[in-house]
Amino acid sequence: MNRREFIHTLAGVGVAGLMPTTATASEDAYFSGHRAALGTHPWLGAFTGVSGQLDSGPIKFEGSLPRALRGVLYRNGPAMIERAGQRYQHLFDGDGMIQAYTFSDRGVSHRGRFVRTQKFIREQEAGKFLVSGFGTKINGSFPVSGPDAVNVANTNVVVHGNRLMALWEAGSAHELDPATLETKGTVTWARELKGVPFSAHPKVEADGTLWNFGAFAGVLVLYQIEANGKLVKTAAIKVPGLPMIHDFVVTARHLVFVLPAMNLSLEKMRGGASLLDSIDFPADQAMRVLTIEKGDFSKQRFYELPPGFMFHHGNGWEDRDGVIHFDFVSHTAGASFMTQSMRAMMRGDVAAMTPAESRSTRVVIDPARNTIRHETRGGVVEFPQIDPRFAAQQNRQLYHVGVSTAAGVAGNTFAMNTVLREDLDSGKTDSYRFGDGYCLEEHIVVPRPGSRIEGDGWLVGAAFNAKTVRSELFVFDAQHLADGPIVTAKLPYAVPLGFHGNFWAA
Repeated sequence: MNRREFIHTLAGVGVAGLMPTTATASEDAYFSGHRAALGTHPWLGAFTGVSGQLDSGPIKFEGSLPRALRGVLYRNGPAMIERAGQRYQHLFDGDGMIQAYTFSDRGVSHRGRFVRTQKFIREQEAGKFLVSGFGTKINGSFPVSGPDAVNVANTNVVVHGNRLMALWEAGSAHELDPATLETKGTVTWARELKGVPFSAHPKVEADGTLWNFGAFAGVLVLYQIEANGKLVKTAAIKVPGLPMIHDFVVTARHLVFVLPAMNLSLEKMRGGASLLDSIDFPADQAMRVLTIEKGDFSKQRFYELPPGFMFHHGNGWEDRDGVIHFDFVSHTAGASFMTQSMRAMMRGDVAAMTPAESRSTRVVIDPARNTIRHETRGGVVEFPQIDPRFAAQQNRQLYHVGVSTAAGVAGNTFAMNTVLREDLDSGKTDSYRFGDGYCLEEHIVVPRPGSRIEGDGWLVGAAFNAKTVRSELFVFDAQHLADGPIVTAKLPYAVPLGFHGNFWAA
């Protein structure tokens, strides 16, 4: 697609025109309701938020820190979720804070800084929320010219091409200083891509090639970026019925997207409704699977899976016959976790949260026979991870955080308490369950330097301890999770649970 065609496709959508301009105020009941529920459900403290920067200094830890584990675990998630007695009605709306857990010869330390987006700066100056978010309606106090005017930069953080970037679903990446976490500004890959969504789940292959997408109102923008950060090619593809999508997977020859059924009402959005309230999720419509050839974006095929919903993928690869294999976490009960449970959690109404049915699912597509099949297995899990060296290649190990029924919180994906490793060949599972009161974040696989063995390294991640109202950082031997953490570092404060992150080796 040439530049003129690309711009014409984007112009046909009108990105700025999709943003809500007026709305009603957030209900203070969310603030008071959440506070009242903390006594009965202390794990809700993981979603209280913070108002300023965080600096731990050296953190005391138990265990022996591996000499080869050096670098920074960067994490991102909503941390400014309350202002002036108001509380966001949906977790996706909070302003992003980057967490940097540094592993060095001096030990472990933590730093947290908010991403200083256009929205964040204006609201800091005003001392109140000014614009509507994904699931919260706020009276607008300044004109919204496009996605970056409401960009909360709260979903993921990656290092690529010597850039540290905070990512969000529907707007530009924000570049940060890797050491200080100070915000440098938005990233523009090309003049015609200014303000175009650069989504939160890019995939990086072994040679450093980064693939990503941006989705809005029936248009899918694709990116291929070299290891040095230079844009190779891009395209804007029209995909009917595509209001939003969170993740995708890459194989040797394809980009693969699982598309849950959604219907977006532009009239509701332009009338001031939040994006979430402008989308209908038909429970009886099949999910579509779209495959796009990496060498020729015009070669696209659709397949179908049973009705459901999804957020996250594990990995994808192709065998010698061209058969595509990939994993994702299937929410078989539909989108109620996002539409209902997240709002109920934010107002402290735990009883109104719907039981989660998020389970690991393997999909196999045979393009030659035009067939697709799937298998769903295991218990309630989320946040799939792999050894990053095996991206787009056949992997045997798949990691998740999950919910142990023994803890009495089965189905509550806000209170994940278990780390798991699944051997995809044997079906065997290696896991470790934390004690009561722990809420886990996504845990990241960090390969051992110099090793080529899949999973030889560490599983690293953080958790909120509801008993101490503090956060803790853990390091596991990634091949022996059942043995428990080999390092436990206890922070002097609580860090709001985030969404995604990556490890940058020193």
